Amino acid sequence: MSVFYASDTDNVEADVRQALAEDIGSGDATAELLPDVPDTAYLLCKEVAVVCGRPWFDACHRSLDPDVAIAWHVAEGDRVRAGTLLATLSGRARALVTAERTSLNFMQTLSATATVTAAHVEAVAGTGARILDTRKTIPGLRAAQKYAVRVGGGSNHRMGLYDAVMLKENHIRAAGSIGGAVRNARERYPALPVIVEVETIEQLREALATGCDRILIDDFDTGMRREAVAIAAGRIPLEVSGGVDLSGLRAIAEDGVDCISIGALTKHVRAIDLSLKLGRKPG
Repeated sequence: MSVFYASDTDNVEADVRQALAEDIGSGDATAELLPDVPDTAYLLCKEVAVVCGRPWFDACHRSLDPDVAIAWHVAEGDRVRAGTLLATLSGRARALVTAERTSLNFMQTLSATATVTAAHVEAVAGTGARILDTRKTIPGLRAAQKYAVRVGGGSNHRMGLYDAVMLKENHIRAAGSIGGAVRNARERYPALPVIVEVETIEQLREALATGCDRILIDDFDTGMRREAVAIAAGRIPLEVSGGVDLSGLRAIAEDGVDCISIGALTKHVRAIDLSLKLGRKPG
């Protein structure tokens, strides 16, 4: 099943318009010095990575040269080795160099998110636990990064504050109880999923009684987490978040939780090392 949604097309176009306007401004002064002649270029990945961001890369180049030819040698989501030739391009020299930095910025960031996500997904393989992202994304690139999470094999949490109700300590306190907070949410937003964050086993039992859609067990130690899984007994999915790193991920998943949400998938990414060079790849 494709992870590129119909809505992503509009996001790609908007992202690229903004990014190119930011970079080019009134014009690429350096590219204007080049002869505007046909030329070729190649895109190289310099480290192990999961490829992600092709739609954004393509849109950057086609925005400046609608006739550019882009031949991809790898698919979106492919895991590649260092030194892999990802794509070759044929187009106008000025457009190729002007689009270079912006197209690489998208590819290196989204490939980073997909690569990190894939590592986390691999760590829980066979446990039944799903890896979720969070709202800790680069401003303006949330839809793009959440797409990259899907490319890496992860799943998306809520997109924003508008498509799910997440009841935390302050919301519950204001409503007087977990039951009251969930009732208010169901009455006001009957079509939205309701997620409840709990901090104790007693609160877990209260949340289970409401029939909410998911329960976030916050800062539970190993013993509490296992007790929570036993009490929930699969009635309502349990989510773990906070203080999760790759080294301890498998143990958490093996306790039987359904979801693990990880801000680092989008927040702590290190750009994948890519380069786009004019000419043909040597050798």
